[in-house]
Amino acid sequence: MGKQGRIKTVSFALFLVVLFQCKFLAVAILDPLDFLALQSIRKSLHDLPGSTFFASWDFTSDPCNFAGVYCDSDRVVALNLGDPRAGSPGLTGRIDAAIGKLSALAELSIVPGRIYGSLPQSTSQLKELRFLAISRNFISGDIPATLGQLRSLKTLDLSYNQLTGEIPRSIGTLPELTNVILCHNHLSGSVPPFLSQVLNRLDLKHNALTGSLAPDSLPPSLQSLSLSWNQLTGPVDRLLSRLDQLSYLDLSLNQFTGPIPGRLFSFPISNLQLERNLFSGSIQPADQVTISTIDLSHNRLSGQISPMLSTVQNLYLNNNRFTGQVPASIVEQLLSGNIQILYLQHNYLTGIEIKPTAEIPVSSSLCLQYNCMVPPLQTPCPFKAGNEKTRPTAQCIEWKG
Repeated sequence: MGKQGRIKTVSFALFLVVLFQCKFLAVAILDPLDFLALQSIRKSLHDLPGSTFFASWDFTSDPCNFAGVYCDSDRVVALNLGDPRAGSPGLTGRIDAAIGKLSALAELSIVPGRIYGSLPQSTSQLKELRFLAISRNFISGDIPATLGQLRSLKTLDLSYNQLTGEIPRSIGTLPELTNVILCHNHLSGSVPPFLSQVLNRLDLKHNALTGSLAPDSLPPSLQSLSLSWNQLTGPVDRLLSRLDQLSYLDLSLNQFTGPIPGRLFSFPISNLQLERNLFSGSIQPADQVTISTIDLSHNRLSGQISPMLSTVQNLYLNNNRFTGQVPASIVEQLLSGNIQILYLQHNYLTGIEIKPTAEIPVSSSLCLQYNCMVPPLQTPCPFKAGNEKTRPTAQCIEWKG
C-alpha cells in the first residue's frame, strides 16, 4: 500500500473513532440517573402485537430522540408512552419503580393498553409533575396516598382501570388541581373534600363510593361534575347552590335525597342528569330554563310541573309524583317541535290541554301513560313504560287525599 493509501486508512479510522465518541457523547448528554431510569422502564414494558412504539428506543443513541421522550437540556421533562394514534394496540407490562428517578418529569402519560400492576409509590417522588394520565389500562391496587406530595399536579387521570380502596384525602388537598378523572374503577369509601380553587372537572362516575357530600366539600370553580353510578346519599341542595359555574352535572343512579335547588336551573348547564335518586319536593325555577336536556326521572318529586320548563328541548319527568295539569306553554312548545322529548309517564297528572286530533311533529316524542287521566291521544312510549294507559283510580284518590 502506498503512502497516500496509508494516510486514507488512518483518516478513516480516526473518523470512526470520532464518530463513536460523538455517539457516546450524545448518550452522555442525558443525566445518568435519567438514562438508567429509562432503561429500567423499557425493560418492564413491551409493545403489544401491532405496536412498534419502542422501535426507536436504541440506547446507543440519544434517548432524547426516542419516541415519547422529551428533554430540556440534560433532563427528561415529559414521557408519553405508547402510540397516541387512535386504534393503536398500546403497551403491556408493569410500570417500573425507576419512574421516580426522573425527578424533572412534568408530564407522564401512557396510552390505552394492557399495563397491569399497581401505580408505583415512587411516583410521589416526581415533585415537578403537573400532568399524570394513565387511563384505559389494568392498573390495580390502591391510589398511593403519597400522591398528595405532588403539589404542582394539575391533571390526575387514572380512569378506566381496576383501582380499589378509597380516594386518599391527600389528593383533595392538592392546591393546583384542575382535572380529576377517576371514573370506571372500583373505588369505595367517601368523596374527600377538594380544596383546589381552580378545579374545573371532577369525574368519579362508575365506582362504589358511599357517604354524603358536605356543603363546602367542592369548590365553586367546578364546571363539570359527574358522580353517577355510585351509592352516594344525603342532601346536596346547599352544595349545588354554590356551584354556579357548572356547565355539566350528572348525579344519576345514586341515593341522593332532599330538594333540588331552584337556582340550579339558572346555571350555564347544557345537560342536567339527576335521574334515579331519591330527590323530593317541587321543582321551582325562578326564570325560563335554558338547559337543553334535563332528566329528573325516577325520583320522588311532587307538586305541579313548572311552565318555566317549557323551553327545555329534552325533558324527562317520568316516574315521579307530579300532580295537576300539564302547563299549556309546554304543550305549545311540543306541538311546534321545540320540545323533542317530553316524558311524563308514571306520575299523578290529571290533565293536559291537547286535542285528540293534534299532530305531534315526527321529530318529537310524548309519553303520558299511567297518570290520573285518560291520555287524550295515543303516542308511542318507551317499552319500559309498560302497557297500562292509566293509573288505578284508587291510587289517584289516595294520593289526592
